[in-house]
Order: sequence, then C-alpha cells, then structure tokens
Amino acid sequence: MSAVLDPSSGRRQPATAPTPPSPAAVNAAAASFAALTDCLGYLDPADVEQVRQAYRFADEAHLGQIRASGEPYITHPIAVAAQCAEWKLDAQALMAALLHDAIEDCGVTKPELIERFGAAVAELVDGLTKLDKLQFDTREENQAESFRKMLLAMARDVRVILVKLADRTHNMRTLDDMPRSKWARISSETLEIYAPIAHRLGLNQTYRELQELAFRHLLPWRHAILSKAVAKARSRRRDLIHKVQREVEQAFEALGMKISLAGREKTLYSIYRKMDEKHLSFAQVTDIYGFRVIVPSVIDCYTAMGILHQLYKPVPGRFKDHIAIPKVNGYQSLHTTLVGPSGVNVEFQMRTEAMHVVAESGVAAHWLYKAESQQAEAGDRLGTKWLQSLLDIQHETRDAAEFWDHVKIDLFPDAVYVFTPRSQIMALPRGATVVDFAYAIHSDIGDRTVAAKINGEQVPLRTELKNGDVVEVVTAAVSTPNPAWLGFVRTGRARSKIRHHLKTISQAESHELGQKLLTQALRAEGYERLPPENDENQALWDKLLRFTGNRTRDELLTDLGLGKRIASIVAKRLVTLLAETGGKRDALLLTRERFTAHENVSQGAVTLDGSENASVQYATCCRPVPGDRIVGYLGRGEGLVVHTEDCGVARRLQHKDAERFIGVEWSDEPVRAFEAQLLVTVSNGKSVLARVASALASAEADITHVDMDDERAQDACDLRFVVAVRDRGHLESAMRTLRRTPAVIQVRRPRPGS
Repeated sequence: MSAVLDPSSGRRQPATAPTPPSPAAVNAAAASFAALTDCLGYLDPADVEQVRQAYRFADEAHLGQIRASGEPYITHPIAVAAQCAEWKLDAQALMAALLHDAIEDCGVTKPELIERFGAAVAELVDGLTKLDKLQFDTREENQAESFRKMLLAMARDVRVILVKLADRTHNMRTLDDMPRSKWARISSETLEIYAPIAHRLGLNQTYRELQELAFRHLLPWRHAILSKAVAKARSRRRDLIHKVQREVEQAFEALGMKISLAGREKTLYSIYRKMDEKHLSFAQVTDIYGFRVIVPSVIDCYTAMGILHQLYKPVPGRFKDHIAIPKVNGYQSLHTTLVGPSGVNVEFQMRTEAMHVVAESGVAAHWLYKAESQQAEAGDRLGTKWLQSLLDIQHETRDAAEFWDHVKIDLFPDAVYVFTPRSQIMALPRGATVVDFAYAIHSDIGDRTVAAKINGEQVPLRTELKNGDVVEVVTAAVSTPNPAWLGFVRTGRARSKIRHHLKTISQAESHELGQKLLTQALRAEGYERLPPENDENQALWDKLLRFTGNRTRDELLTDLGLGKRIASIVAKRLVTLLAETGGKRDALLLTRERFTAHENVSQGAVTLDGSENASVQYATCCRPVPGDRIVGYLGRGEGLVVHTEDCGVARRLQHKDAERFIGVEWSDEPVRAFEAQLLVTVSNGKSVLARVASALASAEADITHVDMDDERAQDACDLRFVVAVRDRGHLESAMRTLRRTPAVIQVRRPRPGS
C-alpha cells in the first residue's frame, strides 16, 4: 500500500484510492458537448459552431427527458451525431442528428427549425420524423407510412438514411435498457428493414453490427450457444490461424510486396443463417475464419491472388471477381477460398485501401474518402440508382403498404449479373426474370416486351436469369403489360410499373364503360344524352355527386364502369334533377326503349368485340364466344362480367341481383380470338392425347390449356381443353373434327350449374 505525508502531523498516512465519479457526474459528461468535440476535428470552426448551436437547442428541447437507462435523453442524439461524425458527414447532417427527435418528442415545429437552422437541416429532420401524429387503421399501416416517408426523403438526400441508421444502431446498442417485451419487435424490424438497407447502401460494418445485435436480442439462447461454440473453435484453431498468417506474410515478404493482412471472423448471425438455410451443423460450417489482404493497387489484387494460389490450393468454384463486376452497392474485392493446413478452408479477400473504405462505409465513403475525382465520383454513384428507383416507384404507388412491399423486394441482398447484347453489365436481384430485365433497362421496353432470347435461344418471359446470361428483349409497339407478369416478376420497379399501367388502362376503360352505361340508363328514362359538363349544368352535377358520394364527374363514371354504382339508380336521380330544372322527356324515345327492353337489345346495349381489357371480363365458368347468347353482370368493383345466357352461375346471380344485369351484344367483327372450354371423353390408348391435339391443330383451334384425369387404369378418361377460337361457328367446326377422330367418344362444352 502506498502512503502520503500528512503536513499537519508529519506522519505518513495510508493513501486513499481516488473517489470514482458519481453517476450524475458520468451522465453530465456524456450529456455535454465535450463528448462530441473530439470527433469534429475534420470540420471548419464555423461548422463546429453551427453544430454547437444545434446541440444547445436540442439540449434545451429535451430538458427533463430521461432515457430508459436513466441517462439524460440528450445522450442519445449526441451518440447518433458521434456515429455520423465517424462517417465524416457534413455539419448539416450532424445538426440533423442532434435534432432528429425534436419535432417528434419536443413539440418543435418545422418552421421553427427552418428559422433557426435553415431549410436543408429542417428537411433532413422532417424526413427522420415518424408519423405518430397521424391516425391509421393499424400499427402496420402506420409503420409502412413512416418507412415510405423516410425512404422518399432518403431518395432525395441520402444523409437521411445515414442518420436514421446511426439512430437505430445506438438504439440497438442500448436495447438491454428497454422492456424485454419490446425486444422481439424492435429486433425483427432491424433484421427485416434497417440491416438490409445498410447492406444495400454498402455500410457493411453497420450491417454486421445491426444483424449481430438483433440476433442477440431476438434469439438470445441460440446466440449464447453459438458464441460458446465459436469461442471453443477459436481456441482450437488459434495455432492453425497463426500458422496461415505467418506463411502468407513470409510469401509476400519473399517477393518484396507490401501488404496489410488482417484476420476476419464470420459473424454469429451469418453462421446461424447458413446453418438454418442449408441445414448444417456447426461443425459443417467451414468458412468461419478468413483473411483480408489490403494492397496498394488494383493490379496488386490480382498479383496477390496468384501468390496465394501458389501457396495453397484453391477450392474449385469458390472464386469471385467483384472488382471487374462490383456488387450493386459498390462493393469491390477479389474473393477466393483456399485449402489451408490440416485441410481447413480459409477465405481470402484482396482489395485496395480505397475499396476497403467503400466496403465498410458504402455511400458514407463519399464523405469519408476524399481522394481523386475518379474515386469521389464512384462514391457519389454508390446506391444512387436504387435511390432513384424509390422515387419512380412512389410516382406509381400511392398506397404506403404497397410501396413498402415493392421496396422490401429490392432489399434482397443477393444479385445476379447479366449482360445486354451490347455487353453492358446489369445487376438484378436473385430470381429476377426477363421481364425484370426489360423494366430495368426502361419502362417503355418493359411495357412493350413480347419475347426474349437468353444466350441466343428463345425463352419464356418468366425464365429466371443466371449469372453471365446475355439477354435480348424483343418488343412490339402494340404490346401492353400482361397482368400474369405480376405472378413472377421479382423487382419492385417492374411490379410497380406493371400495376401502374394496368390501373391507368382500367381507369380509362371503366370511365368509357360507365359513360355508356349511364347514357343507356338515361335513354330508358326518355333522355337522349347526358347533360354536358359546363357552367350551366354545374349545379346539377354537384347535386348528383352529393347524392352518389363522388368527388368528380369522372370518378362517378369510373365507379359506374367498375360496378360500384348502379347506373339505373343514378339515372333515376338525374332524371329528378333534370325535371327540377325544366328538362322534358322524349316520349318517342321512352316508348322505343321500353318496347325493346325485354329483348335485351336496346339501342344502348354494350357492344363487345374483344378489344376491351380491364373493364370487361369474360367469365371463366362458361367462357362465352361470339355467337353465344350472352348477358352482362356489373360486378361490385370488378367491372362488367360477361356470361352465356344459359350459364347456371349467371342464373343464380340474376335471381339474387337482377338490377346489376345489363344488355350486351356481340360486334359483327370481333378483333381477337376467344377462349372456350371443351370436355373430350376418349378411350385410353397409346398417343391418344397427341391425336386429339393434332385434330384441334388441323381445325386451327389453338390449345391454351389442357388438363387430364388420372384414370390410366380405366377404359376411358376425360380431357379438358381450353382452346382459342374466332367464334361459335369455328368452335363447332373444331368439335366436329374431334368427333371424327378415332378414340374420341364424346365432345361437349361443359355448362356450369346447369
């Protein structure tokens, strides 16, 4: 024990240990601006002063607020700002980090922030603010809207998401202070949303930390077990790793090549995910350890790989060149897996210092790495293509949940790299199809795609792309997106473009159909045409819209076309309003319409020629073709559904919902083929299906679908065909051809419910 001299007595007294600082003193230090000052050396003094002003404002705004840990609330904004300072973000981003909860938690308004700190800082803070003040039907809807706002602000200014990720990282570091009941929700959200965004933007260090923290809080037992297993493996393989490190360093020294060699260990979450996805035991995961080799230039990366391949044997198929073909988030490195001592696989990554900065910091490297213009521009471009696509998706998707669904698709981290016919490399999510590729080039090309070739061979549009494929898209000016594409496209951009196009077409066609239906219903009441939309009739239309609950005339007509309103009811109300303004019915028209109404061929009947898209559907229960007697049912929200007159489904609907049926008739010249269903009973035998298909081909009836009963042991079985024909005459001709075919017992069109 040491001693000190007591000046009053002259005797030596035992020295007392220094008194540890009180919790209050620790909190005060963490809550002071000094906690941030050391990180701001890269800023100008004027910028540091602006950040200080933001700190004072935030400190005052959060005065009296305490975190769950018992610390003053201001310690959180300071920690977020410190993380942003590590990325060397500018003064505006640091100010936004300090103020990011001011609007949400302290009642500070956006105009106040604009006045104090400028519009740029206020926009950043607003982009970070959740929408807790708005009322939504569900928590999920609220969350989706919050993410939509954040991601759109991020697309306009990437600093928004950088501050948000710093905020989430500090919240995850201090999650132990939160009630355990909240761990699962916050950790799941972090794994599903924030970690993938960090990965998509190349923030690998943040990505790994968020995954690790979320895994520890979401599955604490599994995390603890894996942690112990890795610690044991680490101690068992310490000598092996040291041996590899020594041999690699000696190999490079012998050739006089300067390198920086660092060991790296697979994160617990990535080990767990690999075990879970590939059903492996811990012992079967061989690539837990690896090395990172940092070299001076790009050429040195390839030289280093050659040296390593001479030292250890490479594992076939485990080499990846992400320098020639960077990942979508800008990541560049050479990866190779080698068989080290004792047969243990060891992964090596070769990269330059500049690549290392980008690999760890992604888009933040724009601020972190101030190198020559080429590198600066590369940093500038990181992630910008994806960010721009967010704005494109938002332009077509107003629903927050749908928007978030699209974005989550694009956060899928794996990618395939394919080539255009001109050898341009394109990165797409794994599982992407030819249609995704077409929309990635341009939305007009996607909309007009009709066929495709991969590596020179014709393929279906749903074909999934593989690394190295050369993809060629064939377009046609008259082609439009097919609703069936939504069943297999992989990217959010393609999905939103297809949906947007279909909605636009549907709205236009439903509007036209609604106008035709209302005109038809009004003729039945004795009025030749709809009153025009002008100043003279404005009051009349306003009254009608109040009656229907629509905002505009166009919206009313669209709702009529979609079946959300009944044309006859709207027409009767319109007649009452016209009578109030002195309008008179045409007695001759009224008589003629009522005389022909029972025949369902009134002059206002809807004429069908097959050119209708979304607004008219041909029922799949009876599959009407031109020449069949037909009826039209105005389904609720699904437009006009056409049935054959003798369809059992239509009869039941007519009994229950008669007012929704309207007159429909075929055009004299249909513009396309129509699908019809045939039930063909055949005697079992060799090549029966081929003979039936050949008979249909000779009758020029294209087969679009075939289904067969599993009755191979029986003497006879049923074949169900869906065939494309011009009209009823063409269909009957095809049926006669089938009846003359050997082995065909019976041919008929099935009638549902009849």
